[in-house]
Amino acid sequence: MEFIAQNMAPIMFASLIIFLLIGYPVAFSLAANGLMFFFIGVLLSPYSGGSINLAWPLLHALPDNFYGSRVMSNDTLLAIPFFTFMGIVLERSGMAEDLLDTIGQLFGPIRGGLAYAVIFVGALLAATTGVVAASVIAMGLISLPIMLRYGYDRRVASGVIAASGTLAQIIPPSLVLIVLADQLGRSVGDMYAGALIPGLVLTGLYALYILIMSIVRPKSMPALPLEARTLGHGILSLLAALLVTVVISYAAYRYLAPAHGDNADILGASIGVIIIYIVAIADKRLNFNMMSRLAQQVIIVLIPPLALIFLVLGTIFLGIATPTEGGAMGSVGALIMAAAKGRLSLDVVKQALTSTTRLSSFVLFILIGARVFSLTFYGVNGHIWVEHLLTSLPGGEVGFLIGVNILVFLLAFFLDFFELAFIIVPLLAPAADKLGIDLIWFGVLLGVNMQTSFMHPPFGFALFYLRSVAARVPYLDRLTGKQIAPVTTGQIYWGAVPFVCIQVVMIGLTIAFPQMVMHYKGTTVDPGTIDYQVPETPGLGLSPLGSAPADGGTSPAAPAAPDLSQPPSFGETPPAKPAAPANDLSQPPSFN
Repeated sequence: MEFIAQNMAPIMFASLIIFLLIGYPVAFSLAANGLMFFFIGVLLSPYSGGSINLAWPLLHALPDNFYGSRVMSNDTLLAIPFFTFMGIVLERSGMAEDLLDTIGQLFGPIRGGLAYAVIFVGALLAATTGVVAASVIAMGLISLPIMLRYGYDRRVASGVIAASGTLAQIIPPSLVLIVLADQLGRSVGDMYAGALIPGLVLTGLYALYILIMSIVRPKSMPALPLEARTLGHGILSLLAALLVTVVISYAAYRYLAPAHGDNADILGASIGVIIIYIVAIADKRLNFNMMSRLAQQVIIVLIPPLALIFLVLGTIFLGIATPTEGGAMGSVGALIMAAAKGRLSLDVVKQALTSTTRLSSFVLFILIGARVFSLTFYGVNGHIWVEHLLTSLPGGEVGFLIGVNILVFLLAFFLDFFELAFIIVPLLAPAADKLGIDLIWFGVLLGVNMQTSFMHPPFGFALFYLRSVAARVPYLDRLTGKQIAPVTTGQIYWGAVPFVCIQVVMIGLTIAFPQMVMHYKGTTVDPGTIDYQVPETPGLGLSPLGSAPADGGTSPAAPAAPDLSQPPSFGETPPAKPAAPANDLSQPPSFN
């Protein structure tokens, strides 16, 4: 009994892992585990030697945990339904289809162009939808048949689609970053700012892999044939339009700078983009033929999602809106974009609301179960056990980071990112804070690591999403009439392996170059470099602080203290004050 009581924390944690491996729902595994060990802990408390601090009245704290600032009244978590709704509406609006078709035409003439288009569109969808399922399914339905039609290797095609869809987990406005910020007790805006550069670097690594593969195995990703380039040529026209936009933006900036100061650059860029967008629409509808068809389509398709990204992320980074407010504006913007395309209907709104409610309920139930588990786990000093276990790892801070990332990477084979964020992160954060690790950096590092949970065979959700839309049997291509072989599950799994390795490399880069994340703090000033200079005051003979007189002599004597009984003098000699007559105390006082 004493052994069990004094080792309640590791036994409780091992029991939770067994519950999860059996397949019991996560939220109920957490809650049931917490309540069961609460009862056991109260009974074994006398045998624990003071290591168990549980009593029946402690259960009264659960309602406050549920309805307090941690769950139901948590404004941070309110951003989750907003961003989810925004992403689903955008996915229903056909934005992904337009982007993939247009960017595929833009990159089509080069080898691996469709793969580059998938990566670029995946990053754009990540910055607008933030939902992995929507991104993977949309790109799998649209791009995979085209890539197979023109001879792409099935492993490369499936791997790049699944990996690009998972960018939604690290590029803001990611849902997992919201949860990580909440669990770490940090600002969502800071977490978004810190994750932006690692997300872009990871996107660049994906593109670099495609570049290397196009050189090493050119037949695995051929360029689009001429008959498939329906928008024709027009790169020079697009570059000319970009140059005109830059010139207009710079002129607007110079005109607005005296009146608007620091905001003039943003306003100038907005004016340039709006003007070129209006010109492209007018050119297409009125047949002025100032631009090529390719330039028209790229401008018309790209600017709305980029404007939505600025509406959401730009306002958050500039401090104009909170993440919750940014999510609300993004939801309104998504509805406007869907309506502009003529694809906003009552059914679309119902489907978006249903999916949003389902995901939000899923998150809240896991969070409630996590609060029950943590109440008991903290009562048996589990947080102290985890902290001692992690801080005693060899290698100090680096050893801790390597050990934690290996642990999260292995757990990601069996748990998804929400489960990792609610179960593991609250146990790791105190140890990281005690070692002096910046929690925003730590959170972004864990976010990059948790991204691998979507790509791990055999339980990667992105692989399941792609499997659900990829062809299982041979089919006839509707355009060429040729028979296309199906995509096997093994090809999807093997295609994911190189991108999992790239994500592991990104974890190492984030550890090796923390400034990629730490830039969110802005420029720091070292107090030791500040030079304090006190100007000399005429007439007082004072030297600058901490310095001797210039002639090397002694400092002049300080002037006599002023006579505070007299009014201040401003350079004029005050009139002499008449002496007051002496009072005759032998007579009674007079009041006249």
